Amino acid sequence: MTDTTSQSGPMLAADGTPLKKSLHRAQRRQKVRALMLIAPLLFFILVTFIAPIFDMLLRSVENDIVPDTLPRTVVALQEWDNASGEAPDEETFRAFYTDFALAEEQKAHTRLGSRLNFEMSGISSVFRSTGRDVGKFDTDYYTDQFVDADEVYEDPVQWSEWMADDGVASALPQTADAYAGWVKVLNEEGDDPLDEDIPDFVYTALYHDLAAGANPPVLPSVDVSGWDDISLKEQFIESNEDWANPDIWATIKAFAGPYTAGYFANSIDLQSTPEGFAQRDEDERIYIKLFIRTMVMSLAITGMCILLGYPIAYLLSHLPARKANLLMILVLLPFWTSLLVRTSAWKVLLQNQGVINDILVWIGIVSDDNRLALINNANGTIIAMTHILLPFMILPLFSVMKTINPSYVRAAKSMGANDWTAFWRVYFPNSVPGIGAGSILVFILSIGYYITPELVGGVDGVFISNRIAYHISSSLNWGLAAALGSILLVLVLGLYYVYDRVVGIDNVKLGG
Repeated sequence: MTDTTSQSGPMLAADGTPLKKSLHRAQRRQKVRALMLIAPLLFFILVTFIAPIFDMLLRSVENDIVPDTLPRTVVALQEWDNASGEAPDEETFRAFYTDFALAEEQKAHTRLGSRLNFEMSGISSVFRSTGRDVGKFDTDYYTDQFVDADEVYEDPVQWSEWMADDGVASALPQTADAYAGWVKVLNEEGDDPLDEDIPDFVYTALYHDLAAGANPPVLPSVDVSGWDDISLKEQFIESNEDWANPDIWATIKAFAGPYTAGYFANSIDLQSTPEGFAQRDEDERIYIKLFIRTMVMSLAITGMCILLGYPIAYLLSHLPARKANLLMILVLLPFWTSLLVRTSAWKVLLQNQGVINDILVWIGIVSDDNRLALINNANGTIIAMTHILLPFMILPLFSVMKTINPSYVRAAKSMGANDWTAFWRVYFPNSVPGIGAGSILVFILSIGYYITPELVGGVDGVFISNRIAYHISSSLNWGLAAALGSILLVLVLGLYYVYDRVVGIDNVKLGG
C-alpha cells in the first residue's frame, strides 16, 4: 500500500494541477456559464426597464436647450441684476441678437420659446413674433455701408479667408464668433458658406468690433465713426414690447444652466422668482393635491379589493375543486375582456340615468330627483378600478389560502376555540402574506392607472398619472412629466420601504 500521508507538497488533481487551483477554475467556469444563461434576461431588463428609468431621471433635470440656443446671451446675463427692475443693457441685446438670428436660421427659437413658456406663460408668443421680425431689423444698414465702402465685403470667399486668419479672428472677436456660428449652422444644414450671402448680424458684429477700436490689418480700412449706432434693444422692443419686461430676462437667466431644479419645483407647486423659489398662487397649485389624491384613492381601492377579495378567495379555497374552478373562471373573465370595454360599461352603469341609479330608485333607496352621483368623480374611479383590479387581489389570496393546512383550524376548535376565534387567531395570520402580495400589486397598479380615471373620473377623480400622460402627449413638457414620474417613483419606493419595515417583505407570498 502507498502511504499518502507521507506525500509532501500541495494536493494535486487528476490532471496534475494543484487541487485548489483546479477548484477555482471550475468555480469560475460555473459562474461564467451562469452569467451567460442570464445574460439575455439581464440585457432585456437593462434595455427595457433600467435605461428608461435612468432616461426619465435625466430628463427631469436636463435643461440644455437654453445654454445651447443662447450661449452668448447666457454669458452676458451673468452681469445683469435680476432685482434692477429693468431689462438688460444694450450689450446683452447685441449678444441676444446674434443668438436669436442663429436660432431663427435653425428654427430653434420656437422650441426655446415653448420650453420657457412652461416657466412663464406667454413667452412662447414673444419668441415666435420676434422670429418673424428679426430678419427685418434695421441692421441691413451696416451691410449696405460696408458693401458701399468696399465691394470685397460682399464676397463670401474673402470672408472665409479673413476668418481663417488667427490674427483677424483675435482682432475681431465678436465678428469671428458670429461668423463661426453662422458657418456651423450652414454646415449642419448641408449648405456651403462660400455660396451664401453674409448675414446682417455678422456685419453688425463687425461694426461693433470696429467701433470698439479694432484695426485688423488685412481688411479694407473702413471708418465707422460717423455711422449711426442702431440700438438692438430698441429693435427688439419695437418687435415686441415684452422684451422690455425684466421678468422675461429673469426667466431666461434662471434657466440658463445645463441642469435645473425647475421641473421638480413645478412638480410641487413652486415657481422661480428673482428671490428664489416661491409657492404658486392658490389657483395654480394642482400637483401636490393630485399626489395626495392619488395616494388616498389608491389606498381606498386597495382596501376595497381586500374587503371584496378576501371572502371570495376564502370561498374558492374551501370549495370542491370542480366548483372552485367554475367560479375561478368568473374571476379570470375580466382578464379576457378589453379594459376599454370594461371601463365603458361602467360609464353606462354608473351614470345618473344608468342601471344602478334606476335600480336604487326602483327599490326606493333614493328618490328619482335625488339620484346618486356615481360617475365623473372620485366615486366612479374607485368603483371602476376596484372591479378592474379585484382579480389581482383574489389570485394571490387564493394561492396562499390553498396552502393553509385545514388541520390548524380543526386543532384550534378541538381545543375549545369558537369559529371566529379559530379564524382570527389561526387562519387569518396565515393568510396575511397573501394580503400583502395582493395589496402591493393592487396599490402599485392603481397609482399608475390613467385610462380608467380619465374616462370615469371627471375632474375630481383623475390621478397624477393623467397629468403625466398629458404632459407627454399634449403639452410636450417632457421634463415636467419626468419630474412628476420621478417623484411618484420615490413615493412608491418610500412606501415599499415602510411596508418592509412594518410588515416585512419576506411575508409576501404568491403561494407555495
